[in-house]
Amino acid sequence: MREGALLEAKKAKLKPPPLFKVILLNDDYTPMEFVVIVLQRFFSMTREKATQVMLKVHREGMGICGIYPKDVATTKVEQVVGYARKHQHPLQCVMEET
Repeated sequence: MREGALLEAKKAKLKPPPLFKVILLNDDYTPMEFVVIVLQRFFSMTREKATQVMLKVHREGMGICGIYPKDVATTKVEQVVGYARKHQHPLQCVMEET
């Protein structure tokens, strides 16, 4: 067996790292406009896309902001929650494995 073939077989067994969904949760206090701003600022959404996600959060109780590797998802959650607290809103942002 060639050495190169053995290396290729080992590489194929490596699983890609898990990805995480970053999710906004609805509450009765955070203004819709603030949610749109958060989506634009931290998830690089257009105003139209941010409005669609905000309405999904409002109507269905939650909305997915994006899917990222664990470290990026963790950072996004911390940024959103920190920004919301700084502006005195109870907006919740969580992550879960896909």
